[in-house]
Amino acid sequence: MAELFPPWKDAFLQHVQQPSVAAPLKAAATSGHLTDWTTCLTGAVVRSCEALGWRAAGKGHPLDLLPQAGQEYLGIDVMAFAPASGGHWPFPLAAFELENSKADDRVAYSLWKVLCLRTRLRVVFAYRPDWEQGRKLVHAIGDDVVGTIPPGDRAALAGETVLVVGNRGEGDTFPWGYFKFWVLNTNVGRFAKVE
Repeated sequence: MAELFPPWKDAFLQHVQQPSVAAPLKAAATSGHLTDWTTCLTGAVVRSCEALGWRAAGKGHPLDLLPQAGQEYLGIDVMAFAPASGGHWPFPLAAFELENSKADDRVAYSLWKVLCLRTRLRVVFAYRPDWEQGRKLVHAIGDDVVGTIPPGDRAALAGETVLVVGNRGEGDTFPWGYFKFWVLNTNVGRFAKVE
């Protein structure tokens, strides 16, 4: 089965480069206005899913694919479905949690939530002012959440799990200096940074 993360990452980075998206997202990150950051990011995640032909729902982005129309399903910030989802209640293809809390436990909870889902792609966004805090966050919640999963259960996790940590940016390299991607290696139970 083909990986979903690489094409989604490309679509996301391509979308957030558009001036109408980049300017408010960069301003929100730089100023630390995390509610605005989450709102901008929600739209960017939904649009990046749609660029791949997926149908997505998120706050402010309703979807009528399921018999129960909605913006958020199962308390997940953004859910995406295959374009030709079968039946009335298809499983989601991807799930995204956009966590702007400064508390590591809140981000860990978001990771735990998406790990409980049956999806091919699980992505958790978090924000930290600088990369050292972001790196520490990834290791801390990896240990707290993934480290407590028994090895057999962890190895049985289907799909890809990704942490995306945003920050105030490095110079003028938006979006590359503002987002770092970490992919879970279920064999060793650790997140590895993707360049």
